[in-house]
Amino acid sequence: MRRADRLFQIIQILRRSSRPVTAAALADELEVSKRTVYRDVADLMSQRVPIEGEAGFGYLLSSDYEMPPLMLTPEEIEAVVLGAQWVAGRADKTLANAARDVVAKITAIVPAHLRPFILEPSVGARPVISGAEEETIDLPMLRAAVREGRKLRMRYRSDAGEETARVVWPVILGYSDTSRILVAWCELRQGFRHFRTDRIVEADMLDEGHGLRPGELRRRWSTWREAELSKSGR
Repeated sequence: MRRADRLFQIIQILRRSSRPVTAAALADELEVSKRTVYRDVADLMSQRVPIEGEAGFGYLLSSDYEMPPLMLTPEEIEAVVLGAQWVAGRADKTLANAARDVVAKITAIVPAHLRPFILEPSVGARPVISGAEEETIDLPMLRAAVREGRKLRMRYRSDAGEETARVVWPVILGYSDTSRILVAWCELRQGFRHFRTDRIVEADMLDEGHGLRPGELRRRWSTWREAELSKSGR
């Protein structure tokens, strides 16, 4: 890797992290020595790139730092294409079309020598496996409820076929190869639950919000999930 590319990559690594990144972590990703990292970071700081921290503690890039957009690398292009392939094959129509639009926009702006990485990528998403139950739920409405912090009233059918009425606080709409999962706080069960969207019989977004400040419900779910993973690892 050229030194100029390495300096740019250090900025990219720091930009995507909200916590201090150690020299060891930088060296591992860049496949260089820590001494090289120390020298490169010092050079960036001398060029007035607002990096905070020091050796032994880690480095942070100031959140208000603005860097002009640069051309995507072949690996970045293939990463976007792979993600777009996955979304186009598994998400609802709105997101699937958005994924295709992203690829079309990238194709229009990259130089000709990079277009083969889009049109003939070396990576590909696994084909969709059929067999899931047919969905009738409005997936864009579920996403809107997550974004706006609104409650959902729904009827849900269990694996055994029993239907229950629920009011839930949606956290995130998750996707796997075989199903979609709505993660939500369930008022009936007083806890976080996972609901397969193909078993949601009916759902309406309520005017009432859950009342938590932005991001708080997601943080509570993350704490709960970490605790559950810890239990399963015992």
